[in-house]
Amino acid sequence: MNKILFSEHIPPKVGILPEGPHNRLSDVAGITVGQVTLNQGDIQTGVTVIYPHQQDLFLNKVAAGASVINGFGKSIGLIQLEELGTIETPIALSNTFAVPILAQAQIRQAFTQHPQIGREWSTVNPLVLECNDGVLNDIQALAIQESHYTEACNCQQTHIEQGSVGAGRGMRSFGLKGGIGTASRYVTFKKDYLIGALVLSNFGALPYLHIQGHAIGQKIEALRQVEAHTDKGSIIIILATDAPLDARQLKRLSMRAAAGLARTGSNYGHGSGDIAVAFSTTNRIPHDASQSIPQPSFIHETALNDFFNAAAEATEQAIINALWYATEIKGRNNYHCPTLKYYLHQLGLIG
Repeated sequence: MNKILFSEHIPPKVGILPEGPHNRLSDVAGITVGQVTLNQGDIQTGVTVIYPHQQDLFLNKVAAGASVINGFGKSIGLIQLEELGTIETPIALSNTFAVPILAQAQIRQAFTQHPQIGREWSTVNPLVLECNDGVLNDIQALAIQESHYTEACNCQQTHIEQGSVGAGRGMRSFGLKGGIGTASRYVTFKKDYLIGALVLSNFGALPYLHIQGHAIGQKIEALRQVEAHTDKGSIIIILATDAPLDARQLKRLSMRAAAGLARTGSNYGHGSGDIAVAFSTTNRIPHDASQSIPQPSFIHETALNDFFNAAAEATEQAIINALWYATEIKGRNNYHCPTLKYYLHQLGLIG
């Protein structure tokens, strides 16, 4: 008989750092998330939108950095983010073929708010990241429209639904149902700071799945014959902090998401677009060059290790949470994707 490893109602906690108040990205003050889910037969997809703060993002940009862990992806906006180290729109997540329409929605949103954009002012840099949900979702239907982005923006809140919701509706991880996951960790350096993570999880090969160091994927494979699954499909990792990190430090922080990704069993496979974006809500950069930039505060490089640890832990936890909260769905061509918890029950590992 297998020993019960997990509680029915509480996701397995990973790491040693304390969780944030609600163990979610929006524990970082000011962040809100809006999600729209499309559940219509072969259409199993959605949109997730992240607001870094509640002011005008174009006029009050946030410092940011990104890491392309494996570049099999079709995101928009990363080139300018890398060059300028700022984010100036909400962050949109969806399926691969929804990227152009969501970028258009962000551009329209920006110049509707500021008609000077693209005329008296510079253009705007939309930020849209994606994973391929084409197994469960009829991705060729191009179901996502500008109105879905607007709807997601209009329903933003601090509470974040997890699992088969929003952009995560049609996503799979390790051959199981994946989706949206979120987590947070405290870091103490002179005062308490938070690192929050949100993932769009759609990656991994089942034999490599590890939870709390246990080879859960191998146990599931031994239980029954499951579909062979290579490490492809992608993951988007969004990290946020209230610590005063600059763009270069945030790029370093974003790379540590890869450590959390690896702990769950990722080998950054050829066909997996693994991308991490990190931003700080503390140091704002005004669009208007005539405005004075508030005197920024910074954290010394030698103090960053705990922040790196927190980024790795929050990423790992968010991935596990995406698997944990996912619900079974039947998608395109009646394809059925089981959940992690279904197999844990079959194995007698949850109670």
